[in-house]
Amino acid sequence: MKKVKVVTSFLMYENKILILRRSDKVLTMKHKWAGISGYIEYNERILKRAYKEINEETGLSSNEIEIIKTSEQLEIIDEELDTLWIIYPHLFKTTRTNVKLDWEHDQYQWIEPTEITNYEGVPMLRETLQNVLK
Repeated sequence: MKKVKVVTSFLMYENKILILRRSDKVLTMKHKWAGISGYIEYNERILKRAYKEINEETGLSSNEIEIIKTSEQLEIIDEELDTLWIIYPHLFKTTRTNVKLDWEHDQYQWIEPTEITNYEGVPMLRETLQNVLK
């Protein structure tokens, strides 16, 4: 089983959380809702990757966001892909709600955290969000 490290960040504006819908151009989990995620390269600093992914996927720069919390890693086994996903969750706040999506996503929503169950998300989306909010 291969191990894949991923950073997943959530942006908070007031009491709302940003979720993004994966486009049909991505390889996996098309049209599923997700946080802002990206693969962590070998020996890369996790927080640096989080900032980079936020900028790439939302157009927000590091001076438009502020880290609130880093949570414990979560592990998800995907038997279909024979992969152990190691997720490093982060929570940031922003004062801007208008984001510019890249090719990886085709929609975004600012939602109350309790509304996450109304969206068809990537595996463990709800648990990852709950982990970073507690």
